[in-house]
This record gives sequence, structure tokens and C-alpha cells, in this order.
Amino acid sequence: MTDPAQLKIIAIHELQPGMYVVSVHKQKGNLEIKTQGWARTVAVIEQLKIKGVLELVVDLSKTLTEPKAEVVPPSEPKPAVAGGKIREKVSFEQELRQANILYQHAKGLQKKAFSDIEAGRELNLQQFQDCATGFIDSVFRNQDALLCISRIREKDAYLLEHSVNVSILMTIFAKQMQFDEDLIQQLATGALLHDIGKILIPDSILNKPGKLTAEEFTEMRSHVVYSREILEKTPGLSPISVEVAAVHHERLDGKGYPLGLTEQHISVYGRMISIVDTYDAITAHRCYKEGQTGIAALKILKRESPQSFDPVLVAQFIKAIGIHPVGSLVKLSNEKLAVVIKANAQDPLRPVLKVFYNCKFKRYIDISIIDLASSKVDIEIEGPVMPEDYGIDMPRFFRQSILE
Repeated sequence: MTDPAQLKIIAIHELQPGMYVVSVHKQKGNLEIKTQGWARTVAVIEQLKIKGVLELVVDLSKTLTEPKAEVVPPSEPKPAVAGGKIREKVSFEQELRQANILYQHAKGLQKKAFSDIEAGRELNLQQFQDCATGFIDSVFRNQDALLCISRIREKDAYLLEHSVNVSILMTIFAKQMQFDEDLIQQLATGALLHDIGKILIPDSILNKPGKLTAEEFTEMRSHVVYSREILEKTPGLSPISVEVAAVHHERLDGKGYPLGLTEQHISVYGRMISIVDTYDAITAHRCYKEGQTGIAALKILKRESPQSFDPVLVAQFIKAIGIHPVGSLVKLSNEKLAVVIKANAQDPLRPVLKVFYNCKFKRYIDISIIDLASSKVDIEIEGPVMPEDYGIDMPRFFRQSILE
């Protein structure tokens, strides 16, 4: 029996996963929206926003203390479905070559887009939307392949690779959130273009190895404004894609930029892009700093939640990419190095690895593949490592041993 004292009218932005919705109190438009039950996921809440829900009646006595995301566990070879489109799931090896082609094509699009902006030409939006669709297709066939390719960072290619990586991560994240394909495509497209304004930042600032002056830092921050202005002038680009670019440096506590938006003014899309953009920036080598491991980046995201980042979404992001993302370099308990080539959703600490280096003797060894989840394997991951610590050229290794 419902206790009337526990009923409360709240704004849609106050709705949290685990709350029990009794009814819609206020909405945009005349479409009848029948909603009653637990809002278990952020994705469900976002769909209510899209439908125009403004206020709801919730029963606080029925709030779940530990809401769990309704994520369908992977089951192979069941076909992956998004937006009504069926894609047969394939192996990591089968998808890897296609993923590499997609990645290189996306980098080429980034380079051309920067040239177009410099020359005052309009962006070819359709090419970016098609690229985003390609990412979606690949991710639903086998997300490990693109995730692995995104780890192959070329020296001095951050400007081109960062937006491509962020788009891939955003696609995987949105898949985890169970968004429909049209929405994923808008998010992936916005992510591909989120840093387009950086082409208007002087190279002396963009590539400065030392600390920026106050004036230079202000100009660097302006890239978000430049990106928004460019994208708002791009015909056919959805408001959601523009939003992704416009708010990727905003933070929940209002200490982000350029607008200093606070939690209630940042949508789930803005919260997601801030997470993936930060993750990729931390793990990348920059002209002024060395990259860190994926686990280090995840720890930073968790440490800065809930001040800067949404803790519920950070948890979903970690589920999406795994504790040891595919493509990560790890050190094993037997003094060997390996690359993660397949995630294990049931036991994230025990992925499938490609072992290739002996730390004790400091030399490459014959490659072997081991599944840490196998009962016959008594090896464990000690932790992630950086290839530079062992003098390993990861792009070269990937080309010769992963993409072969």
C-alpha cells in the first residue's frame, strides 16, 4: 500500500536510477505517456526526457537501494541487434582487419576536415555520419576489435586520433547504455567532431611542450567555443551531436568550461562525453605529458566522482570497456608481458591474452595465446604497464603480430 507521505513530485533531472515512478505529472506535447515502475537505468531516464517528460510523481518508499543496470549479458553466437538491424557476431580475428580499415579511414576524414575548416570550406557531414555508422556496425559485430585498434597510438598523431578514439569509446558506451541506433549514431558523430575547433588554435599553443601562460590557456579553452560555432553552421547536424561537442569539458560541480554548467544543466550525453574524452586524454601521450594506463585513468574518473563525473555513468563505462580493455599491455605473475585480445564479461580480471615478451631476460618470445579463465592456467595479471618502460614499439608490434 502506497504511503501518500512518500509520494513526491520531482523534475525529470532529479530522477535517479532505482526510483519508482508512479505517473507523469508534466510533459511537453499531447502524446500520452504511460509510465509506472522502476527507472532502473540511465538509458530509461534519458528516453523519458526524449519523450518530453518534465515532471513525475515518484514513490520514495519503493526506491531500490542498489539499482542494477539492465544489461543483456553477451551470448555468442547470438546476432547483435541495434535499431532493428541484425549483425552476426564475429570473432575478434575476423573483425580486426575491417576495424583497422575503419580506423584509418576515420583518421583520414579528420585530416580532411581540418583542411576544410582552414580553407573555409563546409564539412562533409555525410562522410562523418557514414563513419559513425561504420563504427556502430563494427562494435555490434565485435567491439573488442575497434577497442584494440584504438590503443595503437602513433607518435605525434594525438590531434587526429583523439576524436576517433573518443567516438569509438562513445559508441561502445552508448551500446552498454542500450541506446537505439539513431541516438548512438548522433553521439558517435558528435564525438568525431567534438575537437574540430582545435584547428583554429595556433600551433604554438596547441603543440607547446611546456606550461601554458594564462593567456594561452584561455585561448586553448576556446577550442570548445570554436567547435560549437563550426558545428552549429553545419547543415543537417543534429542538436545532440552539437551538444556533445559543446559540453565535453563541462563538469557536474560547475568547474568545467566554457559555460561552467552545473549538474542539472548537463544531460546524460554531456556526462558521457566528459567521461570518454577524459579517459582517452589521460591514456594518450601528449607533447607535454606521458600517457597513463587505462586502470590509472579509471581510478582518476572514480576519484573525481561525483564532483566532476557521474558515478553511475562511470560504473557503466567501466563495464563497457572492462578493467583491462582490449589492447592493453599487462605484466603477468610469471614475469612476462601480454596484450589483452579478448574481454571476459563474466570475470573481467581474467581476459584472453597474447603473450610475447619475457621481462626477466628482456627479450621477445614466441607468441602464445592464453585464457586466464581456464582452469588449467594459474597465471594472474599483476597490473597494466606502459610499453615505453620496456622499450617496446607497440604500433610496430600490433602491425606485425596483431594485424597479421
